Amino acid sequence: RGAIVRHSPFSSSNMASSARWLLGKAAAASHPNTIRIRSRLFSTTANDTSNAPSPQTPHATQSPYVSGPTTHFGYESVSVADKEQKVREVFEKCADNYDVMNDFMSAGLHRYWKDELLKMTGVGPMAKAVRRRASLNYAKGIEMEKNESGEDGDAKSIVSILDVAGGTGDVAFRFIDSANCEERAKSSGTDEISVTVCDINPEMLRVGEARARKKYGSALLDDSKALSFVEGNAQYLPFEDDSFDVYTIAFGLRNVTDVDMALRDALRVLKPGGRFLCLEFSHVTNIPLAKLYDLYSFNVIPTLGEVVANDRDSYQYLVESIRKFCTQEELVERMKVAGFEGVKYTNMTSGIVAVHEGWKPL
Repeated sequence: RGAIVRHSPFSSSNMASSARWLLGKAAAASHPNTIRIRSRLFSTTANDTSNAPSPQTPHATQSPYVSGPTTHFGYESVSVADKEQKVREVFEKCADNYDVMNDFMSAGLHRYWKDELLKMTGVGPMAKAVRRRASLNYAKGIEMEKNESGEDGDAKSIVSILDVAGGTGDVAFRFIDSANCEERAKSSGTDEISVTVCDINPEMLRVGEARARKKYGSALLDDSKALSFVEGNAQYLPFEDDSFDVYTIAFGLRNVTDVDMALRDALRVLKPGGRFLCLEFSHVTNIPLAKLYDLYSFNVIPTLGEVVANDRDSYQYLVESIRKFCTQEELVERMKVAGFEGVKYTNMTSGIVAVHEGWKPL
């Protein structure tokens, strides 16, 4: 008590706090739709490009995401065959520090963006309806089908959710909590809600499963089977056609070698009428904020990667990969070409991130 504690201006907490303050000031001064939640910027605009520079309007005849023998790895040109391995190495290096670094990369805002993604999926209300129906069925004495041995068969979930590139479980845990799966795991039988985390990187999955078992215990994974972790590539997922009601991918699509292929496979594994939602860093629609955001991204984030994770190069790539990714309108067009209907996007924090969504035709 009474001691004066001096913090370095380059400490992780001070840098993140300063970034949040600067981002808030810049966007609040120039964006009329800005709102604040818990004193942090959280601007949500649906298809709002009122403050954006004139966007390039994509066409249905736009070139494929990958054409020819090379593609981009950040600002570096690499062979298509090499990119997957390079991305894998990035996330192997930063797996243990990935969630901490997300706080630095987004100045803590990634938590609010993921919360908003959860709301947009409607998983919470869906789970309540499913649980209510299950309770009524139980009260009426309706039993699960039995297999020939007289034991409970492998009952299929009523609502199935796939979270791609979600290795550490940050988005999946939100689904689990919203659907009250932890409480359901205390009862016998397979949960009516299932959340599958699919990631190409086994190190990310290792971290995610360890976190899940520590947070929820093993019953959620082993008994109720509400949560599972599966290694797989977003371009050719290891699941049957028409398997999932909801497909989410958060901050992962830009790391896929061929985005068009990943979108087509997302459509394949969704059930007819299933919903696709992609939360991804995007292109800032506010010019003053864009300049400040670039300053923060290229000067602060790689330095934080070096200080916190002893890995500057991986975070330099992550920053560059954001700039090389599709614009909001381009991704809309690619989703339509892949076969999605009702495609739209919602900008958050003046387009620093955007949620794109679409439906698989019935």
